[in-house]
Amino acid sequence: MNTIRALRAALAVAAVGTLLIGSPLARADGITNEQAQDILNELKGIRQVLEKMQSGGQQAAAPDDKVSYKLSPGGFSMGDAKAPLVLVEYTDFQCPFCQQFHNTAFTQIKANYIDTGKVRFISRDFPLDFHENARRAATAGHCAAEQGKYWEMRHLMIVNADQLKADNLVTYATNVKLDVPKFKSCLDSDKFKAQIDQDIAEGGVAGVQGTPSFVIGYIENDKLQGVRLVGAQPYAQFNAKIQEMLDKAGKK
Repeated sequence: MNTIRALRAALAVAAVGTLLIGSPLARADGITNEQAQDILNELKGIRQVLEKMQSGGQQAAAPDDKVSYKLSPGGFSMGDAKAPLVLVEYTDFQCPFCQQFHNTAFTQIKANYIDTGKVRFISRDFPLDFHENARRAATAGHCAAEQGKYWEMRHLMIVNADQLKADNLVTYATNVKLDVPKFKSCLDSDKFKAQIDQDIAEGGVAGVQGTPSFVIGYIENDKLQGVRLVGAQPYAQFNAKIQEMLDKAGKK
């Protein structure tokens, strides 16, 4: 089970790096007791997933592997459709590490690569079983997309990752000026279950075990060819990998 031990170590490093490097709050004043408890709960949940995999004889994916798989059409993306690189994030809106990535590295990635036409960013749902509000939040994203407000709703849910109960989602829907009765009806219907399950299945093919997980690569022969990165790593890590992949894409 060397791969499981490797993933445990990688997740631990990602968590420490998140606290010590990525968070302005951690650098300045430390984190609150509530934030610390959220992270402890997250790591406990990840540990339970890994133990379940181990007891079932499953092999965990290594944290930075080459991958090649067919990327499902559709979904939610931003940036130039013809960008040389694709960056797919498999995310859980209740995940504090997904929140950390969104609040730090993503801002620079968007400014330097997505907005400049070098990278197309794709968001995929990967709600984890131990997050009671994650599946509902994923559905809320799809319901907001029906009204053309996916990215606005996504942002509010991620920055409020610890407040995703149904009433909160309705508040966020109001804040982004959705038709609230239509949104509530959509949310209650669970009409996007098949699409969310498809994202989860695709993430499984890509070797995703936890969130946030990313695949950076280029499309070749109808497949996404690239590498998987795991965790809320600092911008420098993404920048180095994107530059490396851009060089490879330029040689194709």
